[in-house]
Amino acid sequence: MTEASTIAVGAEAGAPTAGGGADEGRSLASDAWRQLKRNPIFWVSVTLIVLFIVMAAVPQLFTNVDPNAAVLKQARERPNANAWFGRDIQGYDIYSRTIYGARASILVGVLTTIVTVIIGVTMGVLAGYYGGWLDSLVSRVTDMFFAIPLLLGGILFMSTFPNDENSPYLVVVGKVVLVMAVFGWPSIARLMRSSVLQVKPNDYVQAARALGASPFRIIRAHVMPNALAPVIVVSTINLGVFITVEATLSFLGIGLTPPAVSWGVAISDALVALRTTPHILLFPSLFLSLAVLAFIMLGDAVRDAFDPKSR
Repeated sequence: MTEASTIAVGAEAGAPTAGGGADEGRSLASDAWRQLKRNPIFWVSVTLIVLFIVMAAVPQLFTNVDPNAAVLKQARERPNANAWFGRDIQGYDIYSRTIYGARASILVGVLTTIVTVIIGVTMGVLAGYYGGWLDSLVSRVTDMFFAIPLLLGGILFMSTFPNDENSPYLVVVGKVVLVMAVFGWPSIARLMRSSVLQVKPNDYVQAARALGASPFRIIRAHVMPNALAPVIVVSTINLGVFITVEATLSFLGIGLTPPAVSWGVAISDALVALRTTPHILLFPSLFLSLAVLAFIMLGDAVRDAFDPKSR
């Protein structure tokens, strides 16, 4: 929260001023982009993220092997020219399942991030801008959800409402997204509330209010643009966290379940033959780690770019 608050303070520096002057035409976003372009970590993380997104969207570009085609006589086969990553205990091609596994993992992370941002930003803006009883109500509700950690809440929910073999793919993914969004939005709401409280007393907000602008127009044109920076940073980092939580739930057998293919499911299946064929665990774990690391590095780079103390 300390770093996010610092970023929120920096957002005020990019707010429009009455005098304009020499800094007119420059904004916090343009200064941040200028610094990001010089940061190699930013380009490495973006390259990895684009690669994983393409992998999730169009897996056929990387492999033409069906991830659900099992060849039992070649089970536990080590990496070779026909199966680059080898085969698992059921004869599935590990390379194909690793490529296709990106779709479910990235989809869960992106959808959960979108839902948590929508809910968290809405609740945070309402609480921070209007204050009073609404602020107290939102704060108490977030306190209730904060009492249950994200992973523990996911385990309790998914254990109570497990998937079955006939559950449609979108239903399986939707349940995981729903449970993580339910327990993930309070942190975004608190962060947005604190950012709004810092932006709200600024002169340009008070001037718009004095000129008779409606609360919706003030929030849309003045509050939101100057309060979203810390939310963008934290949401980018949270996306990697959500991918990790999905993998953990799938590893425990209560998240994404077959026939859905994900890195967490592949890691769970690999533990049966870990000692004799460790390559079954190596490749999905490596791709999962790289994806999570890419989003965390991107969040760190964006945070440093929006932090005025780093310049």
